[in-house]
Amino acid sequence: MSSDTIPQPPKRSASALAFDILLWGGVIGLLIVSFRPAEIDKFPQLFTEAGRMREFATGFFAPFGDPKLFMEMDWPTYIGKMWQTIQMALWGTALAIIVAIPLGLLGAKNITPVWIQQPVRRLLDLIRSLPDLVVALIFITAVGLGPFAGVMALMFNTGGVLAKLFAEAVESIDKGPVEGVRATGAVPLQEIVWGVIPQVAPLWTSYALYRFESSSRSATVLGLIGAGGIGQVLLESVNGFQYDQTGCIVLVIVVAVSLIDLLSQIIRSRLL
Repeated sequence: MSSDTIPQPPKRSASALAFDILLWGGVIGLLIVSFRPAEIDKFPQLFTEAGRMREFATGFFAPFGDPKLFMEMDWPTYIGKMWQTIQMALWGTALAIIVAIPLGLLGAKNITPVWIQQPVRRLLDLIRSLPDLVVALIFITAVGLGPFAGVMALMFNTGGVLAKLFAEAVESIDKGPVEGVRATGAVPLQEIVWGVIPQVAPLWTSYALYRFESSSRSATVLGLIGAGGIGQVLLESVNGFQYDQTGCIVLVIVVAVSLIDLLSQIIRSRLL
């Protein structure tokens, strides 16, 4: 085979090569600058302080090597609290979808005037920038400790994320169906209902399922500050140095999240 028939890699321009060098050089420079602030120099302590980690691991995995201890764990409480966490995630996601649909439509530049679309996008930026724990603390102050505060915190953050994803999905639709509906004399609302929604509904559903998975994990963290669910039980076991209970609680969380992930994958595969 002659050299003329051998495919050659595409040649990059000098400006593109210089940009790549500048970009990756900047990333490496940031990593170097961030070395001490991020305390990466403590990495050797993972080995010098291995005794503490071994002590935790011994208690953590103890129930899995001792059938009697495993059976003595308070499984009904752990499973019940995990179910409460899933219910929090379910309601938080459902309310978030209700909030995200109008905000997502208003935030799409191809169907909404810029003087509405841009303020909505900035509002979504603000919503997404607030940490879940801060929002949960605000709602705990308003309604007290318990799952409802967690549900509202999940709704707030998940609604902002879903609204952005919904808007981006609307911006990528095919204009043909919308123009076809418009040609029949339909009003803008009818164009959205019959021309936009059918195109984005499968993708919106996929996004909502993914956020439900994420909310199930986030709801666990919210329980650490008193927002209900299994996170509260997890915190109590850690604070009480009952690492055997901690291991069992983590097992329940892993199994539950894995089942949710498997179920959502099955649903998404039938939608897309």
